[in-house]
Amino acid sequence: MAVWIQAQQLQGDALHQMQSLYGQHFPIEVRHYLSQWIEGQLWDAIDLENPQEELKAKRLLDSLIQELQKKAEHQVGEDGFLLKIKLGHYASQLKSTYDRCPLELVRCIKHILYTEQRLVREATNSSSPVGSLMDSMSQKYHQINQAFEELRVLTQDTENDLRKLQHNQEYFIIQYQESLRIQAQLSSLATLPPADRQLREPSLLSKRATVEAWLTREANTLQKYRLGLAEKHQKTLALLRKQQTVILDDELIQWKRRQQLAGNGGPPEGGLDILQSWCEKLAETIWQNRQQIRRAEHLRQQLPIPGPIEELLTELNSTITDIISTLVTSTFIIEKQPPQVLKTQTKFAATVRLLVGGKLNVHMNPPQVKATIISEQQAKALLKNENTRNDSSGEILNNNCVMEYHQTTGTLSAHFRNMSLKRIRRSDRRGAESVTEEKFTILFESQFSVGGNELVFQVKVSLRGHVKTGKPYAWQWDTGRVPFIVPDKVLWPQLCEALNMKYKAEVQSNRGLSEENLVFLAQKAFSSSCVNPEDYRNMTMTWSQFNRESLPGRNFTFWQWFDGVMELTKKHLKPHWNDGAILGFVNKQQAQDMLMSKPNGTFLLRFSDSEIGGITIAWVAENPNKAGERMVWNLMPYTTKDFSIRSLADRISDLNHLLFLYPDRPKDEVFSKYYTPPLCKLDLYLSTYFSSFLTWFATPNPDPAANPTYMDHAASPAVNQPHAYGLYPPIGDPMLDADGDFDLDDTMDVARHVEELLRRPMEGQWSGQQS
Repeated sequence: MAVWIQAQQLQGDALHQMQSLYGQHFPIEVRHYLSQWIEGQLWDAIDLENPQEELKAKRLLDSLIQELQKKAEHQVGEDGFLLKIKLGHYASQLKSTYDRCPLELVRCIKHILYTEQRLVREATNSSSPVGSLMDSMSQKYHQINQAFEELRVLTQDTENDLRKLQHNQEYFIIQYQESLRIQAQLSSLATLPPADRQLREPSLLSKRATVEAWLTREANTLQKYRLGLAEKHQKTLALLRKQQTVILDDELIQWKRRQQLAGNGGPPEGGLDILQSWCEKLAETIWQNRQQIRRAEHLRQQLPIPGPIEELLTELNSTITDIISTLVTSTFIIEKQPPQVLKTQTKFAATVRLLVGGKLNVHMNPPQVKATIISEQQAKALLKNENTRNDSSGEILNNNCVMEYHQTTGTLSAHFRNMSLKRIRRSDRRGAESVTEEKFTILFESQFSVGGNELVFQVKVSLRGHVKTGKPYAWQWDTGRVPFIVPDKVLWPQLCEALNMKYKAEVQSNRGLSEENLVFLAQKAFSSSCVNPEDYRNMTMTWSQFNRESLPGRNFTFWQWFDGVMELTKKHLKPHWNDGAILGFVNKQQAQDMLMSKPNGTFLLRFSDSEIGGITIAWVAENPNKAGERMVWNLMPYTTKDFSIRSLADRISDLNHLLFLYPDRPKDEVFSKYYTPPLCKLDLYLSTYFSSFLTWFATPNPDPAANPTYMDHAASPAVNQPHAYGLYPPIGDPMLDADGDFDLDDTMDVARHVEELLRRPMEGQWSGQQS
């Protein structure tokens, strides 16, 4: 309700803008009487581009109507009777309008609330007595609004001058007609007798001389007026071009840049409403000045007066046409980008929008938009304005869409909801670039008629970045502004920023990568042992190092390893990462150094170096084969396959020798809230049996000489009872992974079956057994 209270305090143009938001599509009385309810709903939680959200929108519509009806029922008295009828009428009207399209109601209210908030914010900033405290964005917006106000004053001034010029020219034409009438009378004197001619001729000659002197003087005045008006238009157009440059080349480009970064995991790019409002103001001002220039041209044609004005008007016409052409072609944008990686036979969506469509009445002749996929070479040719053949590089199904005008929000857009890449035609490449690295872009084309077909524009817009066709891990390395201009190498700090942004977005976590995490990644990426972040400040990483060359001693690249970490964390480890329970980016030697100074049973979780998408548990315990000696043990990495059977928290609960999460937190304090509650005593029995089985099976032979390799890397026994069983021969190297870690899964089939039993529902044949 706070927004509505402040909105009612608006004055002048802001108040007029606020009032113009309402009408039959949404009466202002509904906003007033249901202000608290309206501002309390989660309108932003509904995705307008997702048809499946229509049910949520329908529930909001029904709730709105119920609230209106309740409000109507509680009205009493004479005035209340009239209000009761009015509110009941609005309830019926809204139901009739939006019952079949409830998402449009959500679109309408979101637009209203956003605009009110913007108007209130702008009014608060402009009335603030301490201008120096305005943040940079508010200051920038203030400068843009100031420029619009200056343009409004200039346009009104030239409008007044134009009307004055028209009035003076009309009077000039009347006087010119009078001079012609006098001249005709003088000519007719030739037919009169000499006496009559001598009597009338002096008076007519005097009149003619007076009128011609006035016409000569007034012609010079009109010429000055015309030149003055043209000079004012030159000033207005210069300011218009400057303002348009700020909005299109700064603000809109920045929005596109944020959109591109959002596709790589950056924060949301933000709405387009304020940009559209600026572009619409530009369109209105440009069109007003264009009409003024055309009227000035018409006046010149009506009354040609020799001078430089004809050349000036031609130049003005050319300038204003160029300005409006730039505006229309630049504000045809991709509001919702398709995925960066496309697969054939897979549905994807996109939305294109014309930010000035409503003000220029483009929707009066709804344009059609066509989407095609083009190659890198074709896209580069388009950037250079070179003529290219219309051949596409593939076939997209459902690639034609008519732009629709939404009255409530004033937006003109085309929603491609069901596009699908049917096939792709690749180039015949023979070189270092693999087919999955070959780049394409989607081109959207349309034709707009402006001002009743006065001007027709062919418009094209392609993706801000590019798409690839292939495996999902083909993450966009080139996050630069220009599509396809891909740097061969980037500075490590820049890559760190991108990796951190991508990690937080993929995992959907506010906990990003710390400086220590980034140092670990630098060590992995550059095969370095340096621990000082400054040592990597000026280092660069090539695309080959990033995702073409395998890491030393591995069969996967740096990016494949990092992508595997993100995928595992997103699917199975997110709550533990958010809790800070997973150190993750720690190598085996670091883990050993950290744990050796801690009590027995202290453990930590780190991402596997040897396997994509794996996490391992390292802990410190006594060496069962050498009294008084302690060592760090590592389990074989767990992967998505393992966590789909039993969660990380439950696995930690099962292992009794794990006592404290590094540095000193009791494990139950950290993980107990994620434990799966036992269903019955059988679960407790099996869990106890499973834990005991792990301890029994993993305990090495007491003879150190029997199997020294196993002693270095086997799973630890329970810290409280280091039993040794001599019933089984020493276990050989096949139990070890590439790092020498104990392979708990591949050598414990029985344990796996018991573990799966813990996850299954109770069967009838177990019901009679007791623990």
